[in-house]
Amino acid sequence: MGKQTGYVFRVGDKWLIRYRDSRVVNGRVIRRQMAVKLCSVSPEHLRCTRPPKAVKDERDRFMAKINDSTVSPEHLLSISDFVTGVWTPHIESRCAKSTQHHYDYYWKHILSPRCGTELLRDFTTVKGKRLLDGVARDNPKMKMSTLRRLKSQMSGILKLAIELDYRPAPNPMREITLPRAPESDETGAYDLDSVFTLIGLLPEPDRTLVATAAFTGLRKSELRGLHWEDYTGETLTITRSLWRGFLGQPKSRASRATVPVIPVLKQMLDAHRARAGNPTGGYIFRGPRLGHPIDCDNLLTNHIKPSLLKAKSSVCWLGWHAFRRGLATNLHAMGVDDMTIQRILRHSHVSVTQGFYIKTLDSTVDAAMDKFNVEVSRLCSKRAAIVQ
Repeated sequence: MGKQTGYVFRVGDKWLIRYRDSRVVNGRVIRRQMAVKLCSVSPEHLRCTRPPKAVKDERDRFMAKINDSTVSPEHLLSISDFVTGVWTPHIESRCAKSTQHHYDYYWKHILSPRCGTELLRDFTTVKGKRLLDGVARDNPKMKMSTLRRLKSQMSGILKLAIELDYRPAPNPMREITLPRAPESDETGAYDLDSVFTLIGLLPEPDRTLVATAAFTGLRKSELRGLHWEDYTGETLTITRSLWRGFLGQPKSRASRATVPVIPVLKQMLDAHRARAGNPTGGYIFRGPRLGHPIDCDNLLTNHIKPSLLKAKSSVCWLGWHAFRRGLATNLHAMGVDDMTIQRILRHSHVSVTQGFYIKTLDSTVDAAMDKFNVEVSRLCSKRAAIVQ
């Protein structure tokens, strides 16, 4: 097939280009005549009816991309078709249900309406920048963390497309700088005093569930998925995750591991087991329906929050994940190294532990400043002696 030159014509204040290109429609490759905007008419060319040299140069650059494309016609999909047919099945085979849910929401409600019809091959860094800038402009209250997730998701989609030869490298999202947006609110983490205050206020089995979350750092879905077969008296083996009724494996390979049970928690779990009639199998934390796991959200609404309100406790409920962050923070304050904390929380990378889970406690700040003050006082005394 010979190389096309493209036909440029003017409509209003735009220069358009007409050319032919392949498209996949209903699984069949067809050739179509296309007409897209090439560029805007510049002020000095308002009277021109034929394209000036600058527009012809833009035409040549555009058609070079079309003529030199190494993407086979069978792979000329829109981004939406690629996500539906290739990327989503890829994610479903590798990610937890909760992760799939968030990816699906972001794609359907934010990304797809803005870029779904774009041809995968033609998506550029400029278009990616406009995409994220448009999302931030239309959603002024959207947090920076959400924009990072959107950029990461688009980058992942395009990375897979490059790996499978649906478009050439490099990844156009790589060089994009995120637009300005509000920073996320600081996430909470329970210190040990707050943990024991909560445990002291709650009835059983709520207190044992909260203690397990606080002393093991398990995710809410992992707490729900615990079976008595996973408990040896010394350890809990994390082999399943139960999220919104979907039973599956934990979030990542690193998450499928054994977690130590400290003596305080062992005593509480053993007592919880005895109250349940010493079962040898089934869910450790059961709901009111026989054989079903506990619903942590219902437990929070019906038991935990009313108990805190009744006791007029100064401890605020910060969410189930705050126990996980609290474990990382408390261990760090005790001098445990970050790699060990990563292993305990079962993160794939230590950067996740450091960036999102380890918080700085007020007591740690005060202790650090007290230590600094001692050193400053010592040096002041030494300097004063030298001066005298």
